[in-house]
Amino acid sequence: MKQLVALSLLFFVFITGCSSGDDPKDGGDGTPDPETSELYFPPTGSSSWETVSATDLSWNTDAEESLYDFLEEKGTDGFIILKDGKIVVEWYFGGFTADDSHSWNSAGKTLTAMTVGIAQEEGFLSIEDSSMDYLGEGWSMLTPEQEANITIRHHLTMTTGLDYTVDDPFCYDKECLLYKNEPGTFWYYHNAAYTLLDQIVTNATGMDFKQYSYQKIRDKIGMQGTWVKVGYNNLFFSNTRSMARYGLLCLNEGTWDGNEILSDKSYFTAMTNTSQNLNQSYGYLWWLNGKDNFKVPGNEATFSGELIAEAPSDLIAGLGAFDQKLYVVPSQNLVIVRLGDDAGESQLGPSSFDNLLWEKLSAYIN
Repeated sequence: MKQLVALSLLFFVFITGCSSGDDPKDGGDGTPDPETSELYFPPTGSSSWETVSATDLSWNTDAEESLYDFLEEKGTDGFIILKDGKIVVEWYFGGFTADDSHSWNSAGKTLTAMTVGIAQEEGFLSIEDSSMDYLGEGWSMLTPEQEANITIRHHLTMTTGLDYTVDDPFCYDKECLLYKNEPGTFWYYHNAAYTLLDQIVTNATGMDFKQYSYQKIRDKIGMQGTWVKVGYNNLFFSNTRSMARYGLLCLNEGTWDGNEILSDKSYFTAMTNTSQNLNQSYGYLWWLNGKDNFKVPGNEATFSGELIAEAPSDLIAGLGAFDQKLYVVPSQNLVIVRLGDDAGESQLGPSSFDNLLWEKLSAYIN
């Protein structure tokens, strides 16, 4: 098992260009063309998975070698492209195999977001509840009144108002949780505030968060993988195909081959759309493309333009430290997974690698 045990909060300025003229990502009017092909789902009790060739899809196979070389050069371990649920590309590099596990890093936050939604659907909690209802009074250094004002939604949207300037922003010990802003008034990528969701789900459901997420998501769709405690972080490790399975579940809005994993479609829609007006490119722990502005981890600034200018505007993504990528593109029925080493910037989420990779992907997928 390949573990990434060092996560550090780094400041960076992430610059993307703006598209101009006719956008090949859509039908010419700014609205993505709907994808009508029926989705294929691999069986949950088998390693079999149907494939389709790039040639049969009329993709530009002349661009395939360039994509492969780029991924290899950037330290990729596992890479998969699904089209309509079927495998088009499955590549492994440098001795990494289909059976090897890799950390999702913060792309695993998307798993937590769905787990919270399932817990709400089952009546264990409401995201409008104060997190104090499940963490108890005194879970932080805030006053009881300040604690009461922080809701589960604030944890999901990175708007708790907890102090992100503490020495260790991953630390969720009481002494590390200090007041900085009124909840809902400032967006900052604060891992400690996110990680508290694990305890909220545990206390709400009466079942350990890990086991609850295994039972409600992983085991129902045939994933392999485990949550592993690494310092203050709870990281999900799996093989590359398991991440692709989860991406396919999200492509189908929480339904797996007719089996409703998350049947609350209003929650799924809220999870994968702008969740607050402070960072338009952030949902409930999901990154969103196609918005007018974005913020990034480790930086208070707001940047104009799309998060990933080269990618389809309806892309939603789980983005983890050191360039772990889960891309879902509903308009094209695409799921793309990249697991591997840092591609060059050591960022916690979005990086320039996203745009560079989508330049290669756009040349290949047409």
